[in-house]
Amino acid sequence: MDAAHRLPSNDVQSKYAIHIACREGQTNLVLSLLNADPRLASCRDDDDRLPLQWATSYNRLPIVQLLTERKGVDIDAQDGAGWTALMMAASLKDGDDMVDYLLSQGADVHVTTNNGQTALHYAASKNNLDTARKLIAHKASARVKDKRGQLPLHRAAAVGSVPMVKLLLDNRSPINATDADGSTALHHAIAEGHGDTAVVLLKAGAETDKRDGSGALAIDLAPDAKIKLYVRRAADEEGIELYPGGTTD
Repeated sequence: MDAAHRLPSNDVQSKYAIHIACREGQTNLVLSLLNADPRLASCRDDDDRLPLQWATSYNRLPIVQLLTERKGVDIDAQDGAGWTALMMAASLKDGDDMVDYLLSQGADVHVTTNNGQTALHYAASKNNLDTARKLIAHKASARVKDKRGQLPLHRAAAVGSVPMVKLLLDNRSPINATDADGSTALHHAIAEGHGDTAVVLLKAGAETDKRDGSGALAIDLAPDAKIKLYVRRAADEEGIELYPGGTTD
């Protein structure tokens, strides 16, 4: 941890106080603590998180606004895992206002975590469609892979979000990209039982002959006969061959 961000040991209770106040939404207490010691805005706790990051993760917009007005507060500061406030906001269920504010303050949509994820990865994982649209409007790329080789599209397919999949494809996400396990978005959609999402991917041009690291085609990963039949019927209607070479299950 940067020594400049540490407080003297006799101020340790103040350090924890502001983080707790941010989590609990105690705006007046946060203001009082900052007025008493402005250094608290840049203090990291034992989780290597700043007050800004705790306030964001608990959706405390008034406190986030208060903190970002402070001199020296970096809106794109990362915690120990590489998360920024924007990434945390993108993961919130009701984080639209927070995302709007952070973007208005210049939050960088291109920053990645230690594992290579962007804010768009998290919006896709949580099916936060409006957030994803806002990130893309601010030039977030749908083509960034994390360290496991996954695109936001892989995550959207895994959670079965048809609108998110369509949004990402409309914004140039590679449809047939494989992750570290050799899985495409189609593999993820079918494996998780999301037939509707699989059909959207098939209609958009997902390749059915790609095999994952274990040698399985996407259709082989269907969790039950019902999902497999649903996808097969939809593929037949579109003239798409699920078993290259004419093989059958």
